[in-house]
Amino acid sequence: MQKSSPTRLPINLKMLAEYLDLSPSTVSFVLNNTPGRSIPEATRARVKAAAEKFNYQPSMIARTLQGKRMQTVGILLPELGEGYHSQVLSGIGDLLMRKEYFYFTIHHRHRQELVKAYPNLLRSRGVDGILAIDTHLEEPPPLPTVTIAGHTILPGVSNVFLDEKCAAYLSIKHLRDLGHHNIAFMHGQPFSSDANTRWEATMSVARELGIEIRKDLMVYLSKDSHSPEISYPGIRKLIKSGHPFTAVLCFNDISAMGTIRALHEAGLSVPKDVSVLGFDDIQSAAYQVPSLTTIRQPLQKMGSTAAQLLLKKLAGESIPASVQVSPELIVRESTAPPRRAVVTKRKNLK
Repeated sequence: MQKSSPTRLPINLKMLAEYLDLSPSTVSFVLNNTPGRSIPEATRARVKAAAEKFNYQPSMIARTLQGKRMQTVGILLPELGEGYHSQVLSGIGDLLMRKEYFYFTIHHRHRQELVKAYPNLLRSRGVDGILAIDTHLEEPPPLPTVTIAGHTILPGVSNVFLDEKCAAYLSIKHLRDLGHHNIAFMHGQPFSSDANTRWEATMSVARELGIEIRKDLMVYLSKDSHSPEISYPGIRKLIKSGHPFTAVLCFNDISAMGTIRALHEAGLSVPKDVSVLGFDDIQSAAYQVPSLTTIRQPLQKMGSTAAQLLLKKLAGESIPASVQVSPELIVRESTAPPRRAVVTKRKNLK
């Protein structure tokens, strides 16, 4: 028989057990879903009903002291905003919520001192594991870790990454098959974990497909930003140079948007005068004018895959050191056969 209701003070495990006339260990086993305990379903239902009635919240500090997991994951990423990172984060969040895990998101702006410090701060707050998106880790974190687009091999750290060689082949072959040979290539910011790998794959495939690689048609991104402004000055400079080109292979969709703006301001039409090809297929890519031809990364799938790997690792299961996912070419309105090489600027560019 249940005893009288506890007072309205915050209830603890001992008080809840006394109210139910059960041992604290039995109540704990039920609320923590401890495996291997033969507890009648009626008792389990009674414990859960009482916990809900009194809004019982188990002590996270006590869980940590007992060596139990906090059901919490820390997510490291460069920034919180629209685009690549938010879609990967969406895939992670959906899976963790289904698995009843809580998570923190921490953005570091690629500041290496923060990337180095945050894992220890997360450990001190009882986090069980880390997911790192587009984050350059120089050493294995002190917690179980899975990276997304991490291109540094670290002991004990698994990585979910895109097949960059396949992505380069799909994009360059698409432009070549349309008839483009004067292609401007764009290199990502040096702090991006994808920049060097994507560039090396692009250069390798261009040579294999017989596309001339010209230094005067290379655009290097450097601005620490994730807005279309990252490519705008480089494309304006390229147009002003007078070097002929009919297509721009952009580092990502955001830089493709800045490219289209710079071309438009110079009086050049996309794709009539210049074709533009992006990378990522972020949600807004299909709604640009013109809509972006791009390489689709399965961003949400990459996020959910990484989260699933981390939970398996936390459960003591063996997981692969790396998981490679395949890209897809999405053809929209921003690419077409070349009309002529762009050799002059149509408007005065200040």
